[in-house]
Amino acid sequence: MFSSKGLAALTHARVLLRSRRPCSLPQTASLSGSSIKSLQDAFKDPSSPFHIAPGQAGPESPDSPPAPPDPTPSQSSNPTVVGSLAENGRAKLLSMGYDAGSLWEQSIVWGHHDSFRHVNNAHYLRFIESGRMVWLMALGKVLGGEERVKAMLAGQGVSLILKSTNVNYRRPVTFPDTLLIGHKPIISSSRTHFTLNAALYSYAQQAIVADSDSVLVWYDYDNLRKCDPGDDTWRVMKAVSEDGQVKG
Repeated sequence: MFSSKGLAALTHARVLLRSRRPCSLPQTASLSGSSIKSLQDAFKDPSSPFHIAPGQAGPESPDSPPAPPDPTPSQSSNPTVVGSLAENGRAKLLSMGYDAGSLWEQSIVWGHHDSFRHVNNAHYLRFIESGRMVWLMALGKVLGGEERVKAMLAGQGVSLILKSTNVNYRRPVTFPDTLLIGHKPIISSSRTHFTLNAALYSYAQQAIVADSDSVLVWYDYDNLRKCDPGDDTWRVMKAVSEDGQVKG
């Protein structure tokens, strides 16, 4: 049994509940197939405010997005500009003593990026490796023509083997870009090994983005041991070290 005071309180609560308006719940929207397709088309349309280009983030606020920039052709799509950029890179590396016969162009592709949106550090070692092999082929031609080149690349007779390498990362590289890679040897008193220096020049940035020093060892692949490459090779290497150019 309720007391008179408790009954009065219960009655008052019932009155309050009946007087309140029911909560209005948001309606759930349903999308038909045509609606979904129209939204997808809007996201893909570069002129649509819903469009977000690959590699870009969405707006920081719900305000209207800024007007898209004028579609001006980029430098990388203009053959004349690309040609001048390549000439600038070539002139720069040659002025620094890099071998003209070693110059190697490496195109940057989207897949070279990592999660930080720039070319992953590990790829630079491959780029340098490709340029190093171009330099080795130029050297092989001077030492013994095409047959010597084939033997050196196949690890036959006396050739070169990589002992160590390092890379100095100076600037991040992003797609699209092309790197020009050059090499030059640094000869010491040892006749069994030398340092091969590399530079990576960015066409887009018009600057050196990385450089590297690799130690190469003359190696007798037939007997599996390092060796002295001989007087003729030594004279060529000394000449190369003096002016940076592999010459016959």
